[in-house]
Amino acid sequence: MTELDGAAAHLMELAQIMRRLRDPATGCPWDLEQDFAMIAPYTIEEAYEVADAIARGDMDDLRDELGDLLFQVVFHSQMAAEAGHFTLEDVARAINDKMIRRHPHVFGAADGRSSGDQVAAWEEMKAAERAAKPAEATSALDGVALALPALLRAEKLQKRAARTGFDWTEAAHIFDKLEEETGEVRAAIATGEEDAIEDELGDLLFVAANLARRQGVDPEAALRRANAKFERRFRAMEALAVAQGLDFAALDIDAQEALWQDVKRAERAID
Repeated sequence: MTELDGAAAHLMELAQIMRRLRDPATGCPWDLEQDFAMIAPYTIEEAYEVADAIARGDMDDLRDELGDLLFQVVFHSQMAAEAGHFTLEDVARAINDKMIRRHPHVFGAADGRSSGDQVAAWEEMKAAERAAKPAEATSALDGVALALPALLRAEKLQKRAARTGFDWTEAAHIFDKLEEETGEVRAAIATGEEDAIEDELGDLLFVAANLARRQGVDPEAALRRANAKFERRFRAMEALAVAQGLDFAALDIDAQEALWQDVKRAERAID
């Protein structure tokens, strides 16, 4: 048995397990209660856990998390099959067809595309596929999923808009906009109006995402990196306080800031 044969056999077994879990007479009560909307948050969570395993370089965990994500695909497909919409086979066929269609340089006439050429061609094909869909699609922004993380969705919306020419011509203009939005955040905070503060902070984050895009930086990845850095430094501060016999939470902000600077200096020394 080849590796592909083994994978197909185990996928078939997983599909059978899912059918048993959803069997109205003998299945699992929890699995039977679920619908697409109820399962969607778990699907998103599993995708994040895959990304987390990759970030940590934990291949054993990555294998397990990919399995959990695959189970989500099977779960949704089983519910769709029960409702007469589509089957797991339809899902696999659709992605197979899409990958072949979007890689004509591999599965058709080879044209020696570079990676950059392929990215551009991929986006063109996606745009053509969207245009070929039923007449509901009326905007360049159609199809950007609402459930995406907000920073990621901001980047995708901006990319779509940029394809129509609606974009700043220079990064310097974005810095000007950042200053403008920062001023508007200050003004909103001065009013104390919660809706205005949230609105202006959203505008500021949206412009920051645009700056990241223009610099070729994934804003989600940048924020994850900042989160990881903050967590690493904060934990180091707590450990440093313990080592000095101090109660970190009882320290005033100046003493906490001194520990923060100690941690940063220690990191620079290592670098």
